[in-house]
Amino acid sequence: MNKRLGSILLLASVLALSACGSDSQAETPQNTESTQATSSEPIVVGSVGSDAEIWQFIADSEAAKKAGVTIEVKEITGGPITNTATVDGDVDANAFQSIGYLESFNAESPEKLVPIATTYVEPLGIYSEKFQSIDDITEGATVALADNPSNTTRGLRLLETAGLIKLKADFDDGIGTPDDVIENPKNLQFTLIDDLTGPRILPDVDLVLISNTIALEGGLNVLTDSIFHEEADTALRATVNIIVVKEERAEEEELQVLGELYHDPEVQAFIEEKFDGTKIQVQTPIEEIWGN
Repeated sequence: MNKRLGSILLLASVLALSACGSDSQAETPQNTESTQATSSEPIVVGSVGSDAEIWQFIADSEAAKKAGVTIEVKEITGGPITNTATVDGDVDANAFQSIGYLESFNAESPEKLVPIATTYVEPLGIYSEKFQSIDDITEGATVALADNPSNTTRGLRLLETAGLIKLKADFDDGIGTPDDVIENPKNLQFTLIDDLTGPRILPDVDLVLISNTIALEGGLNVLTDSIFHEEADTALRATVNIIVVKEERAEEEELQVLGELYHDPEVQAFIEEKFDGTKIQVQTPIEEIWGN
């Protein structure tokens, strides 16, 4: 009896150990899966000014949680620096610039960036503390334009639309300069500035052309504070803002989701309220407006 009982106990012990081993092996995949989810890297989005506010809202949104992505927003001062950070891999994507701005950057950079989604258009405005309307502008008034190709040409186009100047028939919207002005009845005097300084130098010049993102940082609303501005419904392709990545990363699914998150209804409601309708949503397939 004792021998038989000992055999039974020995068999039971072996079976128990086998069962424990099986349980341990069954739990291993679950533990691995959990570790992978926890260790996934955040998507780092570089942005500027008011656009950084939008992306911080997106990072904290329910839409981002449902999509299963973690977004880290890195606010950077200046467009060229933000693009360089994207090229260098310090950020995964950036959101601050228009198609025209990106094309100007790519023309001078050996490594190309590409857009993966459209976001919005916002009007460029002409601002003045000295004149209440375009008709009030006097002879020899000084005009400050952003010193980067896309915004310089965009500003000159706006001045032409306002009836203040006339440009060459073959004016290049990518690299045009004030030298391309062929009619200047008020003898406007042009000066090029760092675009970030627009709101600050407003008291020092007669007119300043300021992009809306920078105007908002300076407490200005293009729809109510400018004396003349672009009409959003006639916006050119070059003025559409975009989400940008390195060319070789354009098809990555985790980056593609950024465009979907931007156009989430909760996010759009925030943008409309926060920025008083000055950032107008553009949800156009990127292949329709990017042919590079």
